[in-house]
Amino acid sequence: MALSGSANPIGAYSELPELIRSRYGARDLKLGRQRKAFSLLVGPHHTRFRGRGIEFEEVRAYHPGDDVRSIDWRVTARSGKPHTKLFREERERPVVLLVDQSLSMFFGSKNCFKSVMAAHTAALLAWAAFQNNDRVGGLVFNGNEHDQVKPKRSAKNVLQLLSRINDFNHRLHRQLAPATTGLDQALEELRRIIRPGTNIFIISDFQRLSNDGIKHLHLLSKHNDISAIRIYDPLEQNLPKKGYYSITNGEQRFTLYTGESGLRRRYRESFQKKSDSLVKLLGPMSIPVIPLSTLDSPLYYFRELLGKRR
Repeated sequence: MALSGSANPIGAYSELPELIRSRYGARDLKLGRQRKAFSLLVGPHHTRFRGRGIEFEEVRAYHPGDDVRSIDWRVTARSGKPHTKLFREERERPVVLLVDQSLSMFFGSKNCFKSVMAAHTAALLAWAAFQNNDRVGGLVFNGNEHDQVKPKRSAKNVLQLLSRINDFNHRLHRQLAPATTGLDQALEELRRIIRPGTNIFIISDFQRLSNDGIKHLHLLSKHNDISAIRIYDPLEQNLPKKGYYSITNGEQRFTLYTGESGLRRRYRESFQKKSDSLVKLLGPMSIPVIPLSTLDSPLYYFRELLGKRR
C-alpha cells in the first residue's frame, strides 16, 4: 500500500485528512526504541528516560522496611500512627505533544512551511503513541493563545488533537498579531497540567525560548522525559545562491546581494551557533535535540530512528 500523509508534507497550510492518514505510516514506528535512538543525540550527557510512570493506589499502615519518603504525613498526623502511600506502575505512559503554531513557524522556502512540518510530525508521533497503547494528549499554541487536549487512550482523542493543530495552523497569516509570550508561556502551562512520568515531545523552531522557558524546561525535566524536535527551513541555514533578492519585514523592503562570501559564511555560522547553543542548553537536562528540516520527510526520518528492524 502506498504511504501518504506525513510522507511528504507540502504547502503553506496543513490538511486534516493528510494528518489523519499519517496513521498508516506510524505503524512502522516503535516508541519503545526511543531511549536507545535518542540517547545518541544528547552528546556527553546521560539520558534519564524513566519508562512508564507510577500512580497512587492506596494508603496503609507503615511496615518496617517501607520507604520513609512515601510516608503520608497527613494521615499519620490524623491517626497518630505512621501510614505510607502505595503506588503501582501505570499500564500505559502518557505522551504529550507541545506543538508550536506561532508566527515564526509560518515560513518556508522548500516543500512546506515550518508550521506544516510541525503539524505532520505531531500527527505521526501521536499515532505512533496511540498504537503503542499510550495515552495521547497535547498542547497547541500560537504565542497569543493555547488549547489543551488531555491525554486519553482513544483514536477519538488523537483525532481531536489533530483537529486542534489543524485549526491553529489555518489561523496563521502574515497579518497575525506578533506573539506576546510564545514558547515560554506554553511551557509554564505545560508544567501546570502535566503529570510526572510523562513522555513530552516539544515541536518548535525554539526561536522564542528565553531564560524563563529554560527554567520551566529544567523543572519539567526532573520528573518527565522530554524530546525537543527543532523545525528549521534550509533558507535559515544557508543564503540562496548568488544574486540580488528583494526582502521585506512586512513594513520596509530591501535589496540583498548574496554573492559576498563573508556574508554567506557569517550567515551559516550564525545558524550553527544557535543550533549548538540549544544543544548546549538542553544537554545537561538530558533533553535530546532532533533537527528536522522542511526538506525532510518526518515519516522516513523517524523510521530511521524508531522504525522496525528488518
